[in-house]
Amino acid sequence: MEELRTRIARTLRREREAASLSVSELARRAGISKATVSQLESGAGNPSVETLWALGVALGVPFAVLVDQQANAPTLIRADDIAGVPSSAAAYSATLLSASPPGARRDIYLIQAEPGDARRSDPHHPGTIEHVILMAGQARIGPVDEPVLLGPGDYLTYAGDAPHIFEATAPGTSAVLISELR
Repeated sequence: MEELRTRIARTLRREREAASLSVSELARRAGISKATVSQLESGAGNPSVETLWALGVALGVPFAVLVDQQANAPTLIRADDIAGVPSSAAAYSATLLSASPPGARRDIYLIQAEPGDARRSDPHHPGTIEHVILMAGQARIGPVDEPVLLGPGDYLTYAGDAPHIFEATAPGTSAVLISELR
């Protein structure tokens, strides 16, 4: 998790400065406290998925930009080494597996979730489509008004630029989520 915090700190500061925003202005636009932004930039904070999404939207960059490793060499992520970003609202974490390279518009995540509160997502950038392949467990996924119950091996695609939900209904639920911007 320490390496992830360091990456987030470095990238957040770089993107904020590139946008010519003060810490106060970024905090205001993201709807979070100035102290939270300062902590994250110093590598001391533990951001939630919601906080990083809000910062990404405020900066005009995808979530993936804030957490990607930006490595040129082959990347191997062992299941036992996964360090996801937790949700503050549900037993849910998202691990960026592959960020979209320049000129492309897709990010790949490994989602791990447990039964309890659903992970509700606000609309992402216009034109975002999400693809989900459920690997284990069971979950209600998709548009808030019409989620679909998925089992292992099921695939679902839906508009990510409308409110949507991921609600694990069985322990040990995991999925691959591909976020695509068209």
